[in-house]
Amino acid sequence: MEFAEYVVLQRPALMRFATVLTGQPWLADDVVSDVLGRAYERWDRISRLAEPHAYVRRMVVNDYLSWRRRLTRTIPRADVEPHLTGMGDGAQERAERDAMIQRLAGLPRKQRTAVVLRYYAGLPDAEIAEQLGCRESTVRSQIARALAALRITMTNPPLVEMR
Repeated sequence: MEFAEYVVLQRPALMRFATVLTGQPWLADDVVSDVLGRAYERWDRISRLAEPHAYVRRMVVNDYLSWRRRLTRTIPRADVEPHLTGMGDGAQERAERDAMIQRLAGLPRKQRTAVVLRYYAGLPDAEIAEQLGCRESTVRSQIARALAALRITMTNPPLVEMR
């Protein structure tokens, strides 16, 4: 498969995956663009793999977890208005998805990555452990802690300030 074909077929899936992983569409676009740029440079080797999409998805995970990118992305550059999420045309599904993405954003990076790889990408513990560079028991532990934290935030919703 040529690189251009791969991008046309898989970029939307990579963007959805990265958006769930990062919690920010602009950050997901940045991560996916950087990863696809690096993948293009090595496409001869990547395209010969049994599952090139899995390899590129791992590149997205690695880029997201990279301390260098995290540092440059977390330093505020300007005063920005907080993003206000609403009901978007009254669609209950969208509101629930936005709320879950906000809850996921409150998790530590490794826990969030493990949860996204398990429940969004549908990967088993062995593949998640391989992508995160840890043992399967660590993956199960990370997911259990993340789910416990998500349960706490769901049972104790934040107080809404009355104006």
